[in-house]
Amino acid sequence: MLRQSNQLRLLQKLSPQQIQLMKLLQIPTANLEERIKEELEENPALEFELENNNPEQDNYELESNSKDGDDGDSPTEEVELSDDTAEKVDLDDFLRREDDDSSGYDYSDDYYGGGDNERVATPARVETSFHEHLLDQLGMLELDDRSHKIAEQIIGSLDEDGYLRREITSIVDDLAFGQSVDTTVEEVSSIVQKIQQFDPPGICAVTLQECLLLQLQRLPESKPVKDAAAVIDKYFNEFIKKHYDKIQRHLEIPDDAFRNVINIIIHLSPKPGGAFSVTNKAESYIIPDFFIFNNNGNPEISLNSKNAPELRISEGYRDMIKAYDRSEKKNKQQKEAVLFIKQKLDSAKWFIDAIKQRQHTLLHTMQAILEFQRDFFVTGDETELKPMILKDIAALTGLDVSTVSRVANSKFVQTEYGTYKLKYFFSEALQMESGEEVSTREVKTILSEFIAAENKRKPLSDDVLTDMLLEKGYNIARRTVAKYREQLNIPVARLRKEL
Repeated sequence: MLRQSNQLRLLQKLSPQQIQLMKLLQIPTANLEERIKEELEENPALEFELENNNPEQDNYELESNSKDGDDGDSPTEEVELSDDTAEKVDLDDFLRREDDDSSGYDYSDDYYGGGDNERVATPARVETSFHEHLLDQLGMLELDDRSHKIAEQIIGSLDEDGYLRREITSIVDDLAFGQSVDTTVEEVSSIVQKIQQFDPPGICAVTLQECLLLQLQRLPESKPVKDAAAVIDKYFNEFIKKHYDKIQRHLEIPDDAFRNVINIIIHLSPKPGGAFSVTNKAESYIIPDFFIFNNNGNPEISLNSKNAPELRISEGYRDMIKAYDRSEKKNKQQKEAVLFIKQKLDSAKWFIDAIKQRQHTLLHTMQAILEFQRDFFVTGDETELKPMILKDIAALTGLDVSTVSRVANSKFVQTEYGTYKLKYFFSEALQMESGEEVSTREVKTILSEFIAAENKRKPLSDDVLTDMLLEKGYNIARRTVAKYREQLNIPVARLRKEL
């Protein structure tokens, strides 16, 4: 028999404003400006505050729902306006502009600061992409239209490193269904060989081995080049594993000559298309979220100005609300327009409030990290870093661990000793033989120093590194040393060996 009953339960549910704040906390400074621009485009009630000549006009207090104790309800506070501005706005005029589908935006030159003044053009750097570079060379080949389409399809199938990762049979199918070109594997392979003669050398290869061989074929013919080609062609697996002794014995090459052969190979490019990846180089630039300055031994924090944009509510939209309140005729169309305006005003207020809370949370968390790792920020000595986990900062700030994690994610701090990821300062504790706890970051630093100072002809094995750390009092197992070495992106001793 089915029974029905009522139950009263307390459930925690994030409000839309809290979700918005959590998302903003995760965004690094490099992407915050783009996120704000998206909000400005979606919400015409929000705008940048370019000038503030009248301090009294923007005394608009924003109260978050969490402070007011609301359960995610929309704010209901009225917007107060001066009498002189209310008379300047006509809601009917706004409705007419809505009918004209102008969205209230002004795209005139005056709006963007142009007007009658001379336009200032922003210089743009013109660069040739990797695929454009190959298409230019394709024009030098005497190909009919059909072969030209096949060659374009092949070039379009190359990845950014210059490799042909797509199967020839798949390219044949692509040409049949996409270009209505009926071809064969043999015909496509013959055109692939022609493209492999393009610059840069090594492009359109399927594997790294083929890429290196294509580059060696372009070098002036000599005995070392022939030996280098033999190494790549016959002993490629031994080469990538650095079994140099085995290769040298098979080729019967003296030490000096073999060293010259290996030197030729390591100067080849494993990614021939990488030289054209200019966009990736630009994206590698780091924009710090925080700056820490050492003021006579006292480190001080400042937030990147891009983290603190000056935003405000659009005066035009606020004036429209006031004009509607004073209007005697209130039809259905006007009510719908005012409802839309109020929604945009509420959304703008929530976004401004979220940005301010983001600034406060970032500074509060970074201040706690600074206090915890003060010795490092004063001296710059990485061995001064203390063991620190997310829970430690959460306890200092009163924030949730997940909030601290969002702040630490993808954020950078610039100091006089360099620019670091915030996650760099978080590490587990390792107990020394003396009983003292040290940061695993300190162990990794010492491990890196050992490997940097080693004899590259006889690199230190993990067993030797473990013994060296034990001599310094670090009680650590060999498998832990191997784990730390891998985290530092340092290969095993055999792969670090040099001739």
